Amino acid sequence: MNRLQYSASPYLLQHANNPVDWYPWGEEAITKARREDKPIFLSIGYAACHWCHVMAHESFEDEQVAAFLNAHFVPIKVDREEHPDVDALYMNAVIAMTGQGGWPLSVFLTPSLEPFFGGTYFPPVPRHGLPSFLQVLQAVHYTWVSDRQSLQNLAGKVFKHLHQSHTWQPISQAISYETVLTAALNELERTYDWQHGGWGRAPKFPQPLAIEFLLTQASRGHAHAQNLAFHALHAMASGGIFDLVGGGFHRYSTDADWCIPHFEKMLYDNAQLATVYLQAYLLSKDETFRYIARRTLDFVLNELTHPAGGFYASLDADSEGEEGKFYTWSIEELKTLLGEVATWQDFSQTYCLDERVAHEGKLVLKVKSTWPELAQKQDRELAECLRHAVDLLHPLLLQRQRRVRPATDKKIIVTWNALTIRALALAGRHLGHLHYLKAAQNAANFILENLYWDHRLYRSWHEGVLGPLARLEDYASLILALLELYQTDFDNAWFVWASQLAHEMLDRFRDSAGGFFDSPQDDNSLPIRPKEIQDSATPSGNALAAHALLTLAYLDEHGEWEAMTHNLLTWIASACQRYPLGFASFLRCMDLALGPIQQLVFLWRDPGATALYLNHLHGQYRPRLILAGSTVPPASNAPALVRLNHPAPEVPVTAFICNNFICLRPTTSFAEFIAQI
Repeated sequence: MNRLQYSASPYLLQHANNPVDWYPWGEEAITKARREDKPIFLSIGYAACHWCHVMAHESFEDEQVAAFLNAHFVPIKVDREEHPDVDALYMNAVIAMTGQGGWPLSVFLTPSLEPFFGGTYFPPVPRHGLPSFLQVLQAVHYTWVSDRQSLQNLAGKVFKHLHQSHTWQPISQAISYETVLTAALNELERTYDWQHGGWGRAPKFPQPLAIEFLLTQASRGHAHAQNLAFHALHAMASGGIFDLVGGGFHRYSTDADWCIPHFEKMLYDNAQLATVYLQAYLLSKDETFRYIARRTLDFVLNELTHPAGGFYASLDADSEGEEGKFYTWSIEELKTLLGEVATWQDFSQTYCLDERVAHEGKLVLKVKSTWPELAQKQDRELAECLRHAVDLLHPLLLQRQRRVRPATDKKIIVTWNALTIRALALAGRHLGHLHYLKAAQNAANFILENLYWDHRLYRSWHEGVLGPLARLEDYASLILALLELYQTDFDNAWFVWASQLAHEMLDRFRDSAGGFFDSPQDDNSLPIRPKEIQDSATPSGNALAAHALLTLAYLDEHGEWEAMTHNLLTWIASACQRYPLGFASFLRCMDLALGPIQQLVFLWRDPGATALYLNHLHGQYRPRLILAGSTVPPASNAPALVRLNHPAPEVPVTAFICNNFICLRPTTSFAEFIAQI
């Protein structure tokens, strides 16, 4: 076995028996490359990546390939989910060199970690215009030996490009947040696919960050923002990208109209999509959105939950060596499972059963139209239509439970857990289902008890083994998740943790020139300390940090943090207008910064007295509401918003409302509260 056997990453452990002498990312491999004057072959992937598995079987398990690789290179294997900063830096390099990127990512570096050649998947034999992986290794080795200067020159140019792309400084300039938000909204509308829903061509990815931004604009009265968001959500809810049998979303659609998914299921996708479906339900009261949100969260609780409370990273796309085998059906199998003719007719009137939904000769289940349209055709109430559809699928669920499951990546990643904690806290708050809130609390406690040691947060954990130190996105997303929990159960411990983590985030990631680095200050493993500002499948670390600091500023009166956020938003405004899909999380933060902010505090002597007030609030979508609460007297380390208010004497509950930082008189009357709110 190679050195990967000691890793905390299930993805790296999959390669521990390769004949390739893999090193994990770190000083040992880099020192070896410099000492032996060898180039580095850097391979980046993740456990649920189909083509990563293919290249591993074809090339990394091949003795001839491994022998050449071991003799002439220092091979390093990286789990992109453990080291998103390493992945982002070298992905940018490969895109700059080749015009495209993806996983597996294959990069060749000088011993000083400067990239000079790269690509993605290379086959075992030449095909589709690609050289074999062994041919690539031989060509790189030959050039390294015979014409190293040309590689050094190329590496220098690529490194200069990377350095420039990661060097930026927020500047103060007069901008109108409202103008930026309007321009971004118009651009999202201009590029929207009204035929199929969503943005872009095949492969088509969910865009929960953009949809969440649209929902915030819908709350301001922009009807076209609401139309865009609801259309996109309905398209995905009725598409093959949503697993109708088991719940939850697949990674993306291989076609433009959401029929055939790429079958891996990622925790972060399901967390973010559950959040926007829940918010859309609050805004619309459309039962479709509530149904999808609940079935997505239930999938996470049923299939991605560690017994002690954290959440696993992903489910693989493959099972028994075939992509999608766990999720697809033959016509014969469906007819056998459904039995009665009447049931089959009902089923075939509900779900598409034609070539549009065929994958490798089997069917992906997809609704024939949107759920509201289907309910209208069946002359049923929407809620009844959804229940009936679930009943029809029950025999399929039982059959699936007898199938061989895809592999689970049981790595627990802070950022992805934080996104899930936020979704569950919101569901507990707004749907009134306490098991969601309990799951969020358990997961938060798991992270704080297992991934925070000696005043340091770690990024990942697997079966008791800690991964690398946390990145910016881990700190910032966890702060936001804890603040969402605090605003749900008013447990002051969540706020205290969030405040502590915020101070650590500033100490370890802040750039004095503006913004935040992605890696901590004591991590010198990369030649450039990256500062990513653009969203990927998850929000950018800088956008999360800005949102976290702004929320804390509104809770605890940190004027400096608010000013930092405004400075960063000012600098990023131009990109937000032009590329809203890439900067949607900054747009969401900008919406909060624009306001109007509503700060609401409850102070109680009888906790039960708050129920009437909270039930009224929790039935509504209020994206710019900041909530705080405490028993009387509040703790000395409670938010300033709580400590600076004083309850009426001997009254069960007092409510304090401030609209855009102008405070109304405290009220002990529910009727007056309704009038004020």
